Amino acid sequence: MGFAEIRYEVADGVALVTLARPEKLNAVTATTLGELVDAFDAADADDTVRAVIVTGAGRAFCAGADLSAGGGTFDRAARGRAEPADLHEDGGGRVTLRIFDMKKPVIAAINGPAVGFGITLTLPMDVRIASTAARIGFVFTRRGVVPEACSTWFLPRLVGPSQAAEWVLTGRVFDGEEARAGGLVSRVVAPEALLPTARELALEIARNTSAVAVALARQMLWRLLGADHPMEAHRLDSQAMFWTGRSTDAYEGVTAFLEKRPPRFTLRPSQDMPPFYPWWQPRAFK
Repeated sequence: MGFAEIRYEVADGVALVTLARPEKLNAVTATTLGELVDAFDAADADDTVRAVIVTGAGRAFCAGADLSAGGGTFDRAARGRAEPADLHEDGGGRVTLRIFDMKKPVIAAINGPAVGFGITLTLPMDVRIASTAARIGFVFTRRGVVPEACSTWFLPRLVGPSQAAEWVLTGRVFDGEEARAGGLVSRVVAPEALLPTARELALEIARNTSAVAVALARQMLWRLLGADHPMEAHRLDSQAMFWTGRSTDAYEGVTAFLEKRPPRFTLRPSQDMPPFYPWWQPRAFK
């Protein structure tokens, strides 16, 4: 698969997506955003891919939007994209919503500066691991704009409203240890250990788990964040447990455990999801 501004590689059941404009600190363009959506589409459609890692080429993870257009960078009307006010669609949001819908776990390996979209891109991912070289910032208010890419939904759910407000309202840049203390990243590791650490986690998923069970569990964790009562989780996990408990993967998982051998799961997310999936209403942009 050919891309101009990202790299996409698959090995050992893990897709590695690399933002690849190192001379621009991997700042994103409209081309980058479209290629990211295509890459996540490809990973979800490929049953050999069990997990996805996202990182950046060179010394940065992602410097956010490419600001080389100057003061009018965020002015869609000035760039000939005038639309009724209720029809504007943020390109970063298209990417994060695509990640949100993934059947495969997504791991961010934040290797350096990650500001603006460079950090909001990671919020719908399942695990964020930072290098000691990472510098993170929700810098939108310092550029005269608001947080995008659905980050005002994701960030408070990840770190709590008070921590989210401090980072967003000040727009300041902070290091990986502060991100870890605030709950944004799970680990901070040396630069040379970053990709091996992310790959080890991805391989643990790829080698030991049912792809369909992971896909269902991932969506259950995310979709139930907005539930009003645990009864909603009870209804859903009862239905999911009834279906998965009868599946060939469940029989294999128990048998492999009893026989003390690695499991050989065969269900495929591309075509073996249960009839109740997806159980949520699709949310089209309006």
